[in-house]
Amino acid sequence: MRKRKNRSVVPVYAMAAAWMIYCCFGPLYRMHHFIILIAISVSVYALFSKLFPGSKKAAADASADAPAGRPRAEPQTTGDPELDAVITEGRLALSEFGRLYASIPDVNVKSRITELIDVTDKIVKDGKDDRSDLPRIRRFFNYYVPTTIKLLNAYDRMSGTGIQGENISGTMTRIEDMLDAIVISYKKQLDALFAQEAIDIETDIKVMDGMMEREGLKDKQF
Repeated sequence: MRKRKNRSVVPVYAMAAAWMIYCCFGPLYRMHHFIILIAISVSVYALFSKLFPGSKKAAADASADAPAGRPRAEPQTTGDPELDAVITEGRLALSEFGRLYASIPDVNVKSRITELIDVTDKIVKDGKDDRSDLPRIRRFFNYYVPTTIKLLNAYDRMSGTGIQGENISGTMTRIEDMLDAIVISYKKQLDALFAQEAIDIETDIKVMDGMMEREGLKDKQF
């Protein structure tokens, strides 16, 4: 804490009054008249400053008490380390896919990246909804996603050279062809995550169909 002095306004008013009085009764047509007026004003201000020194108020020292800065928000956790890892990996993957989409000029490759973003996002959402799928999703993020990003980064670097050499052009074509297979594999991965749910639903349908038939609530088999 430090003391901050609040100056009184009385000396200012007194100095203004001195100016007014002198202007009314004193001459102001030579230079030394103005010098006299200034000297009187300074004297009046100094006198009234001593008579009305103002008050001192405690003020917080900005440098001492100022906050060190807004603390960085801790990433939210679900309480499940495996799910947290999937969410983090998914977020990083989507961010990198987005960067590559913006950087790569080829329209067809951009289209493939858009599909990869869509499927990857759905895979992460499935992990949130069905945690039994997390081990499989982790394997997906541990290999398929990093390899896909590696290939796209290589494509991005090569396309940025502006050179149509045999090695560069050949490698870029192979990556373009591979992207079609990668998109299909991502979609199959997403479909596989619903395999157990599909089995459970099929079982529920069969059980319900049997009950409806036994109780005479249906006319024909599904």
